[in-house]
Amino acid sequence: MNEQSLTTLLQQVCAGTVDVSEALNRLRHWPVEVLESARIDHHRPLRTGLPEVVFGATKTAAQLIEILGAMLAVPAVVLATRVAPEKAERILERLPQLTYYPVARILTGNDQHIPVGCGQGTVVIVTAGTSDLPVAEEARITLQWFGHEVVTIHDAGVAGIHRILAHSDLLYRGRVIIVVAGMEGALPSVVAGLTASPVIGVPTSIGYGAGAGGYAALLGMLNSCAPGLAVVNIDNGFGAACMAAAINRTG
Repeated sequence: MNEQSLTTLLQQVCAGTVDVSEALNRLRHWPVEVLESARIDHHRPLRTGLPEVVFGATKTAAQLIEILGAMLAVPAVVLATRVAPEKAERILERLPQLTYYPVARILTGNDQHIPVGCGQGTVVIVTAGTSDLPVAEEARITLQWFGHEVVTIHDAGVAGIHRILAHSDLLYRGRVIIVVAGMEGALPSVVAGLTASPVIGVPTSIGYGAGAGGYAALLGMLNSCAPGLAVVNIDNGFGAACMAAAINRTG
């Protein structure tokens, strides 16, 4: 929606020819900005409560420069996930107002538009091992840019069970808990057995041959007997963040 069409709609509301509910309904579906390489959904936050986020893994640097440049011109947060370092370097040359997080492989922009007061409480992110950090960081940064408070507990896998038990008080306070684990994927079951909060398990592709690139962890989490545990796809820190935001959001 451009300024002219928005002005027309507001004038119609003021004149009484369009009621407020109809105006809101129209706004929920506008606008789509058509670019050479994408169609940007600028009003996704109005419909879903979450902004459009760009998946950068299979896009070229040129495509991302076009897409992110257009998104920076709109008063909303900008995120692009799975951006390789060499690609990010080329993008930052053209769009220096972006920030790159190399561990998470995320580009962000428009931090002045990070929403405030979105969450009912704190989201706790737990990793089983240091090797799970990239996925956990993808979740953490995504949640922070969605306007949620996040705390982290790192390297607390079941091989040293006392490490997670030492954080029981923090787990009890978490409104939502994301648990990131590879290998056999046991940690989410342990955490779900310690707290009444919803737990989101994120299997990672970390592990030896029989781990099958994360399938062993995925199946272990899906077959958990612990109540209150849901599971997202392998290495999907972003998906876990979106689900945690949906659970934790106010209103």
